[in-house]
Amino acid sequence: MADMAGTPQIHYKQNRLKQLRAFCHAAQTGSISEAADRLYLSQPTVSLQIQALERELETVLFERRGPKIKLTPEGETLYKLSQPLVEGMDKLQETFAASCGKLESGELNIAAGESTILYILPEPIRLFAERYPGIRVKLHNVTGRDGMAMLRADETDLAIGSMLEIPDDVTYQPVVNYAPVLITPLDHPLAKKESIQLHDISPYGLILPPHHLSTWRMVDLVFKQYNANYNVTLEAGGWEVIKKYVEIGLGISIVTDVCLTGEEQIATIPLGEYFPDRSYGIVLRRGKFLSPQAKRFLEIVKEVFE
Repeated sequence: MADMAGTPQIHYKQNRLKQLRAFCHAAQTGSISEAADRLYLSQPTVSLQIQALERELETVLFERRGPKIKLTPEGETLYKLSQPLVEGMDKLQETFAASCGKLESGELNIAAGESTILYILPEPIRLFAERYPGIRVKLHNVTGRDGMAMLRADETDLAIGSMLEIPDDVTYQPVVNYAPVLITPLDHPLAKKESIQLHDISPYGLILPPHHLSTWRMVDLVFKQYNANYNVTLEAGGWEVIKKYVEIGLGISIVTDVCLTGEEQIATIPLGEYFPDRSYGIVLRRGKFLSPQAKRFLEIVKEVFE
């Protein structure tokens, strides 16, 4: 319908935002009931909102598989278009206040592994808390796999960590690099060597993080490239644990020097000839609307490391 000047009239869809919000939460959770819980609505209400959206767009947005649902290709397209709009509307007040120079409240969720939380985030977090004391920060100590799941489900604003492989649905911005080193007890036969070859490591037991983490994959790849053997005698979670066990003589390990303070009673030998530097950076879901809190935090991260 057009007015007398020939300009199409646009009628505001009063329920459109509610429908899109219900759709986005259902897409994130893969469940109508979980979306209803998030929105404090009944399950039938969420179902009706999604059905109304499907009728209006003349398409099917979800494949129904029992209690779980999965986006169709059309649903994927709509989610990419609508999710930033819904999040932007939901955070309009905070964004407006930040644009006026008033960032005094709200919440910031960060997913990161233990090493990132211990060695990389303290200074950015300290500065952020100092500049924005009214904003509550939640640090989620998770593995890379769990952090990616939180990112995709929009349960966290961003992730900070190291990535060897970058999926198509995220962006990765490296901000700092650390060098690989071999750590040994002070009285270990390798401790007196200024440089070593991978075959020198082969006779000795390695202490590595759990098998499913990226450190193990990198060690396996490099040793195979140089046709060298390696032997893992102990799996331990966390660089602090690994350093302690190396100190007391339970083995040697390959770490990045991000975890070294200089106060450890261990010997360090560079391994840059064989292993690449390890980058740590900012991981975002592609197309995600960044809250004002997240934007300010990313500015601080870049300020600290660049």
